[in-house]
Amino acid sequence: MTSSSRTLLPDLDLRPGSPPVLRAGAVHDARAWAGAHRDALRAVVAGHGSVLVRGLGLGDPDTTADVFRLLSDSLMPDRESFAPRRTYADGVYSSSKWPPNQQMCMHHELSYALDLPGLMLFACLDAPDGGGATAVADAVDVLNALPGALTERFAREGWLLTRTYNDEIGATLAESFGTEDRAAVEGYCRSHAIETAWQDDGSLHTRQRRAAVVRHPVTGQPCWFNQIAFLNEWTMDPEVREYLVDVYGPDGLPFNTRHGNGDPIGEDVVREINAVYEAHTAREPWRSGDLLLVDNIRTAHGREPFEGPREVLAALADPVRLTDRTPTTGTRTA
Repeated sequence: MTSSSRTLLPDLDLRPGSPPVLRAGAVHDARAWAGAHRDALRAVVAGHGSVLVRGLGLGDPDTTADVFRLLSDSLMPDRESFAPRRTYADGVYSSSKWPPNQQMCMHHELSYALDLPGLMLFACLDAPDGGGATAVADAVDVLNALPGALTERFAREGWLLTRTYNDEIGATLAESFGTEDRAAVEGYCRSHAIETAWQDDGSLHTRQRRAAVVRHPVTGQPCWFNQIAFLNEWTMDPEVREYLVDVYGPDGLPFNTRHGNGDPIGEDVVREINAVYEAHTAREPWRSGDLLLVDNIRTAHGREPFEGPREVLAALADPVRLTDRTPTTGTRTA
């Protein structure tokens, strides 16, 4: 972070095991505060990968949506989502629907898409009774901590995401693509390098290969940027996985990941990736009114299990298309 941004944000708290925390003080107008501090906040995100703003007092979707727009260059629609979201306004959504008693493992939002958010914004309108933090992990540190043989193979081959869309499990076609029209879905997939295959039961099966290691578009630093572990079958709750495989078969899971050449990914690999993520996780419990900004390429995020009500709004912002995301270049080391 530059000295000027530290001067503008003198109350920035940098502690091990926590994202940078800024205590905003007594804020009477969240919109005005966000507009005045936009550049300084973005400088902190550029320097540290994330920042949690405490005391902003965000309590309703309309104010939150305005703050999101003030702090970003633009908001983008949520396409190819892996779980349903509620839409509050254009570009403003609920957090992904996920069982509250299950961990949402570390991931980068839409790391499997060609068009992805460079910035994620989260606002907690109602903090849970316990747990539920939106934790973060530095993708550069994670890449450096993973075994060389593991990262070298994924950097060389990329990774493969397979999905099955139906109306019973996971996100539906309408929730992921904004339409149920087959021609429109196929057109989107063609333009985004996604292979499609309609099944006899009417469900859609897709495959897309992406790079697992990319260079940050601003800093040039190599980042471990994917959802290899999170969307893999071995990260699922064992009982859930067993049920889904029994009902839909191993190829009918709502999502799964493989090596870039199509080989299955072993449970040991998934366990090792998640262990490294956990060792590099920073967390700060939500308080109602908090705001969190995350560099989506530099920093992975996840959601911890929680108890009680939890309302967190999210926005996908500042869309980018990385040059090393397409299958034709995804086999190169980033």
